[in-house]
Amino acid sequence: MKIVQAVGWYHPDSLGGTEIYVSSLARQLRGCGHEVVVAAPDTTITAPRVYEHDGCEVFRYPIPASPTREEAQGDAVVRGAEHLHRWLARAGADVVHFHTFVTGLGLPEVHAAKDAGSRVIVTTHASSLGFMCQRGTLMLQGRALCDGIVDVQRCAACALEHRGAPGPVAAALSYVPPPTGAVIGRMPGPAGTALGMTDLIVRNMGRQRAMLAAVDAFVVLTGRAAEMMLANGSPPAKIVVNRLGIREHDSATALKRSRVNGTARGPVRVGYVGRFEDVKGVADLAEAVSRVPQDLPLHVEFRGPAQTLAERQTRADIERMFASDRRVSVGDAIAPPDVQNVLRSYDVLCCPSRCLEGGPTVGLEALAAGVPLIAASAGGVAEVLEDGVNGRLVPPGDVDRLAAALQEVASDPDGTICRWKQHLPIPRTMRDVAHDYLPLYTGQEPVAR
Repeated sequence: MKIVQAVGWYHPDSLGGTEIYVSSLARQLRGCGHEVVVAAPDTTITAPRVYEHDGCEVFRYPIPASPTREEAQGDAVVRGAEHLHRWLARAGADVVHFHTFVTGLGLPEVHAAKDAGSRVIVTTHASSLGFMCQRGTLMLQGRALCDGIVDVQRCAACALEHRGAPGPVAAALSYVPPPTGAVIGRMPGPAGTALGMTDLIVRNMGRQRAMLAAVDAFVVLTGRAAEMMLANGSPPAKIVVNRLGIREHDSATALKRSRVNGTARGPVRVGYVGRFEDVKGVADLAEAVSRVPQDLPLHVEFRGPAQTLAERQTRADIERMFASDRRVSVGDAIAPPDVQNVLRSYDVLCCPSRCLEGGPTVGLEALAAGVPLIAASAGGVAEVLEDGVNGRLVPPGDVDRLAAALQEVASDPDGTICRWKQHLPIPRTMRDVAHDYLPLYTGQEPVAR
């Protein structure tokens, strides 16, 4: 088969969990004898280009760094995406596999793939679950996990609050009738976006229905996400769960890891490895560390990229917060070959996400390295852990509970970390993930897992 993996960002200019997932999936599929090509938009180029990454051809097409509102909201084909449409028409792919929708990779591109005669599979790596959550995190008002039911008024208020509108203002704007919002929302600037939010929610519901009608399968990474999709009326035959996996060499570590009874002498080492982004819960972790008594033997290390202005600001805030606190260190992103060694240097890894995510991948990699987790109680990691048995699960955004978990491991590492290590699950691998995709690619019934 010829398989196109379409993703919103890709190596070498972006290195996140989705990019690693796609690269690993492509490697597994090529190992099974299939031809794989990766396609991704690029805001830094003015003409299409082709290069090779990890033995796989990559097609990049230009899109604007500053899209119009119509392009960003999916009401117009993004400038430059026509290059992808023409490329798909020529490629003759048996399967086009989309990984999350972003500007320049959305419903028009799904239709272009179908028009080219390809079978279309979508895997959502984002908490938006396609076009379902305008906030993009499935956290209601940013405070608690949402039930996922799309309600125009509730969703509009939540999305507006996320964009900075005060609560009473967001609530008032959520009462704008969608037909009225469609008219007054045409005015330029943030005011138009705010006044048209109810209409945008309605249009996104329409896009979701159109997307699900067009695709052959819609893949989610967690059972909770599948429940939310079905609760909103998605066709059950098209909703498939294919849980996250890790790279083969990372999984091999799991089979060899030692189940030691003690931790290294000295402070309990807690690691955070990920972007300095709000939805990853990094600021929650920093606040939780500040609440842990100074006399407890604890050292927390923050490692990760800070690519956007907001991420750099968050990192700077954490550095200032702990400028005179020797319990905390802040470091740069970790090169992929070094991730396992860094993870093994920790006694526990903290994954306090403020969204319903499929992983995070680094949490599964830590489990493979024999390192237990303190993690959010929602998401892929939470579905493979048992609270108090092989880790500690904390409600997303609950800083008090997160601080209590840190205090718990620092006060009693033998009763927590050492005991948890005896029961760590061995994560799935990307070989398992690829194996479960092949029936979807060929139109067979997926294997239940």
